[in-house]
Amino acid sequence: MKRAFLFYIALFLFIFSVSTNVNNFDFDLWARLIAGMGVIDGGHVLTQDFLSYTPVHTWWDHEWGSGVIFYFFLKYLGPYSLIILQAILLCALFFTTSRIIKIRSDETPYNIVFYIFAFMSIISNLNNPVRCHLFSFLFFTIFIYIFEKARRGNNKFLYLVPIIVLFWNNIHGGIVSGLGLCLMYAVGEFLNGKPFKKYLITLAACLPILFINPWGYDYVKFILMATTMKRPLITEWANIFSQYNLLKFILFKIMLVIMLFVEGIFITKSVKEYGKEFYKHLDKTKYIIILTTTYLAVSHIKMMPFFTIATLCFIYEDFYKLIMPMKFPAWKDGLIYTLIGLLALVNFAMKDISLPGGFDVYPVKEIEFIKINKLKGKILTNFHYGSYTSYKLYPHNLIFMDGRYEEVYYENALPTIQYLYYHGEDPRVILKENTPDVMMIEKFYPIFKQLTEGGHWTLVYEGKLFGVFVPSDKVRMNYKQPSDDEVYYKNRLFDTEIKF
Repeated sequence: MKRAFLFYIALFLFIFSVSTNVNNFDFDLWARLIAGMGVIDGGHVLTQDFLSYTPVHTWWDHEWGSGVIFYFFLKYLGPYSLIILQAILLCALFFTTSRIIKIRSDETPYNIVFYIFAFMSIISNLNNPVRCHLFSFLFFTIFIYIFEKARRGNNKFLYLVPIIVLFWNNIHGGIVSGLGLCLMYAVGEFLNGKPFKKYLITLAACLPILFINPWGYDYVKFILMATTMKRPLITEWANIFSQYNLLKFILFKIMLVIMLFVEGIFITKSVKEYGKEFYKHLDKTKYIIILTTTYLAVSHIKMMPFFTIATLCFIYEDFYKLIMPMKFPAWKDGLIYTLIGLLALVNFAMKDISLPGGFDVYPVKEIEFIKINKLKGKILTNFHYGSYTSYKLYPHNLIFMDGRYEEVYYENALPTIQYLYYHGEDPRVILKENTPDVMMIEKFYPIFKQLTEGGHWTLVYEGKLFGVFVPSDKVRMNYKQPSDDEVYYKNRLFDTEIKF
């Protein structure tokens, strides 16, 4: 008991320590806060976009529940609670995986080095506090726990699955992963020759619950469309072995190779041990989940955590049986937990723990320039920065688009921005009736040079990464300059003029 306590304390301190070292918040957090604001302050779910000046459709907000949670924490517990929330969710995820390992094997689930390596392999997916898909990763893990219990005859937790689906479906669109997991267990247990109908019954009980949402039937149609649509222009939906990502996500790729190699050895040994009876002893459910999450992780950066979760739940035991058969005394593990906990505490003591300001990636000063100089009207920014721009400048400025992508905008919106940015053509020609009054452009895009040299637009403010442009015939003299004080921006990070 003492060993488990030390393990969980050390793991929480490590995760919380890493969480406090982030540099900026997720780009889409601001849209989530606006959605949560609509519910908590306005009393209703936002189903229509009011932030954009471009053509939009119904706002199919598959993350509206996450927005309510985030805004609740921000409003009533303060900005720093968002970072604490992330640490709590991550710890809940890893706690659940440790319980799954305990169910599945005799191996001790408390080797913290394995957990830390798994966590660090997907740090880029998790450590932008706080992201909506973290709820899906946690619920996915909880579903594995419930289904593993059911495989061993404890079916009472299956009654919780429809209740969880009700919440999950209204918190994040990743609910499809939970339904897919239920189907994988049904197929796997059928192939194992074990009871499988209970998973199909559970799945059937969950499907009608999907219609309990602010949009009803139409929302379910949207989720099916969004799940299958291609997103070639969205970085986190790209293949991890694409040319652009070949030298990225190295830790995850190392873990992927090692874990699949371990399973390859494990299967080879099983073939030698059981011969022709090998297939009967193979846990089909386990390998269906591993193969599915491997495919998802390789094909989409955003899906990498699903493989890591599957690794912790299903390969942890094999890893220690094949690679680390030696049993280490509990006191050595306790020493490791203590050292990790102390290192985390030292990190807290040595650094200035404060909210991330995003000064290296966000147009913080550029937004301040636009605000203090009252450059009102339609504003064009890259879609990554759209929700931050709305959060800071609405109602004085409307955006072209933001990261809500298919939730709000038609499929031609993002390609239009990409074409404009990379081809550097006159926005008046490309955008026509949607020509903006202000543009905030990253300096490395070809359009930045074209605008600077074209004569129709004037660069009125140039920051480290962005430039602010207005039509040349609307340039004024003596623009006010934004403050250089980072504390000023951190203290006003969550300030907004949006009211409900």
